[in-house]
Amino acid sequence: MSAMEIEGKSVEEAIEMACQRLSLPADQLEIEIVSHGSSGIFGIGTRNAKILVSPKETGDAASLEEAKEILENILTHIQIPATVEANWVENRIRLDISSNGSGLLIGKRGQTLHSLQFIVNKMFNRRGSKKAHIIIDTENYRERRRQALTEVALNLANRAKKSGRPATSSPLSAYDRRIIHLAVKDDRQVRTKSKGDGALRKVVVFPVKKETSSRKRSNRHHSTTRSPSDPSGSGEK
Repeated sequence: MSAMEIEGKSVEEAIEMACQRLSLPADQLEIEIVSHGSSGIFGIGTRNAKILVSPKETGDAASLEEAKEILENILTHIQIPATVEANWVENRIRLDISSNGSGLLIGKRGQTLHSLQFIVNKMFNRRGSKKAHIIIDTENYRERRRQALTEVALNLANRAKKSGRPATSSPLSAYDRRIIHLAVKDDRQVRTKSKGDGALRKVVVFPVKKETSSRKRSNRHHSTTRSPSDPSGSGEK
């Protein structure tokens, strides 16, 4: 939709008129102030405020259909009967696959699903006039995987805290490692770091070192040191 020019006695009034005409709240409008207007002198030379306004772009059906078509064509070529449902979720395109071959689509630890998502994103954003991030899922795999990895992260953190030694995950994809990092990022008793190369990269959870016993002994010694005015060292006056 092209921008609409609207005038009012003030910018605020012009925006209010725009909201009424387009039946949209102000936060859903793209607003460009052309002129703030002028009250003139003694009412002479008064000019209205002027704005250009249009609805903000939101997820459109054409982009959904384009992303869906790309995925369906790929599934056709790899001969996996499936249906695809496309929706906008938080400014991202979500493509949900329903198929009897979901296990093949997911692959080991979601690797096939990640690769499929990567390809569809590349194809869509290369040829489409609009850019969007596309998420591909089947049988709610991504949420189930997130929950499982969160449990792994918490177990690693507990092990590191109890033993006082680093706890290491199995090799994980970049997507899975990110879930581990995020799951324990607010736990101040541990810290995480990725280690390894390529497909063998793991997440190591380190316990945060506490004050050493030697430092504690030093602090205790300092607190009981006698001062010149207190021969007993009791601190009593």
